[in-house]
Amino acid sequence: MHIADPPRLLLAALLLVVCIACDLGTKHAAESLRGKPPHEIAGGFMTLSYAENRGAMLSIGSGLPESARFLIFTAGVSLLLAGIAGVILFASALSRPSVVALSLMLAGGGSNLFDRLSNDGRVVDFVILGAGGFRTGIFNLADLAIMLGASLFLVTTVRQQNARTA
Repeated sequence: MHIADPPRLLLAALLLVVCIACDLGTKHAAESLRGKPPHEIAGGFMTLSYAENRGAMLSIGSGLPESARFLIFTAGVSLLLAGIAGVILFASALSRPSVVALSLMLAGGGSNLFDRLSNDGRVVDFVILGAGGFRTGIFNLADLAIMLGASLFLVTTVRQQNARTA
């Protein structure tokens, strides 16, 4: 097995540090929202509201027994993140957009995992976006990094497949 080239590792490390620092910093700042009513910004486009989530994004799985939540959201996520890190480190033909995508998913997942481990199985969420009658579920910056990374990875993979078949 050959470890990835230094520029790839530097890009991944930079994204990890920046994403995790931003997520943990904003979660720390969100503590000031605890026990307060939601705070609307930009005419209601963004609402800040403190919440603790025992499940995944949109509270999926929050009603599961504690042992199942631990197996899925701590042990399972840890294994998944180790796999993503392995791909970043050892996959030989990984494009720069794929490195960015995987690094965003690793950073978001790692930051939420850290939050869960240090917060008795809970992850802090605090952002709701909305326009008109549409509102998102409550989320944090780590969730945003995961979704951006997954979307970029999907687009990159489809483009690479299309380029190979053309």
